[in-house]
Amino acid sequence: MSYKLLFVCLGNICRSPSAENIMNHLASQRGCANAIACDSAGTSSYHIGASPDRRMRLAAKERGIDLQGEARQFIREDFEKFDLILAMDRDNYRDILRLDPEGKYKDKVRMMCDFATNHPDKDVPDPYYGGADGFNYVIDLLLDACGGLLEEVMKNQDKY
Repeated sequence: MSYKLLFVCLGNICRSPSAENIMNHLASQRGCANAIACDSAGTSSYHIGASPDRRMRLAAKERGIDLQGEARQFIREDFEKFDLILAMDRDNYRDILRLDPEGKYKDKVRMMCDFATNHPDKDVPDPYYGGADGFNYVIDLLLDACGGLLEEVMKNQDKY
């Protein structure tokens, strides 16, 4: 049985599909791809069905990572389906928890940057309206945070 991770941003075309694909890439490199199942979603319905942003794909490809996927919206059922839900920023975190007014699943929701070991950021910035530097920075930040998350998941795998 695999540990199920859901990465969530606003539109599910930049940050969360990058995190999903980076985590799959790192897990594959480490030989533990079967132990982890990844998906991504957006809190909004802006881009449902869209592929990851081309600028994000280019930044990832420069690091040997192919971004795949199709944007979808986060739904209440995701709370049951996933073991850990990772918000890219505080707005995403609040939007996710708004769908859980009883607080039944709040322990499953964490901030992505909580797992970064080399970046002090609290939020993964949305690069959508910026230039190439922003997309490159997000990929580097997510490589760091996904690496830390993978270590945490593998270290605690016997608990799951």
